[in-house]
Amino acid sequence: MKHPRRTARRRKLGAELRALREAAGVSPEAAAKAIHGDRTKISRQETGQHRVTRLELEVLFTLYGVDDEKLREWLVALASEGNKRTWWRRHSGMLADGFKEALDLESEAARISAFQSQVVPGLLQTQTYAAALISGASTSLTEQQLDFFVDFRMSRQSIFLRGNPPQYTAIMAEGVLHQQFGGPGVLAEQLRHLVDLSQSPDITIQVIPFTQTSFTDSGGSFALYSYPDPLDLDVVQVEHLDGALCLEDDETVAKYRRVLDKLRSSALPPGRSIELIASIARGLEHE
Repeated sequence: MKHPRRTARRRKLGAELRALREAAGVSPEAAAKAIHGDRTKISRQETGQHRVTRLELEVLFTLYGVDDEKLREWLVALASEGNKRTWWRRHSGMLADGFKEALDLESEAARISAFQSQVVPGLLQTQTYAAALISGASTSLTEQQLDFFVDFRMSRQSIFLRGNPPQYTAIMAEGVLHQQFGGPGVLAEQLRHLVDLSQSPDITIQVIPFTQTSFTDSGGSFALYSYPDPLDLDVVQVEHLDGALCLEDDETVAKYRRVLDKLRSSALPPGRSIELIASIARGLEHE
């Protein structure tokens, strides 16, 4: 039987339930008996591999002596995944599990802050720039597969058209603005697109210029997804060669938040960043 994917929300809920159980001195066996399950079920719930129902939560609250209403509300919010079917699930078979989690995070976040050291973030890419990146990353794709993944990336950008779009901040190293993936014409079009996007009140773009003299070790590109009360959850997604890693441990997230603040302070203000982007675009157009 295929078990549900471990999402950031389930992992966070499981970790909190385990901490509450241990603080209350309740054994996994006793917790399992209370919800009419076995130790394996409790183990899977506490590692985020199994859903926790609202009824099971209420039983565990009583067993663990959880009286704090704010805490109970938060845990219920973490457990309440609902039956919402997002637009991309019909393509689920084409997508890696790590990418599916990124889409879950992206589709529900109230704020997204991304740092990119090599390419323009996917949510801000033009179709031609995306095609150049995707075809270069995987030369084995058929033309049909390439079209699918490019169109899929474009569809992701519809989050900015919804009734409650996320507040999106993109911080890029200046080198991103000079790397001519697809050629100078493709890059010029992409840079003009960034200038246009910057007019949206929901999108902020900042550039760390070559003239910046201090160094911030970011460990590579990453994104921070934030969710409002009652969920009150922040998740960091770190890119690596084989995909992406999602981190929700409070201490780790706080570390990335500090790095993000340093990157933001190292970058040009939004207005000057857009002036730099437009200047580079003009240079490309006159080559």
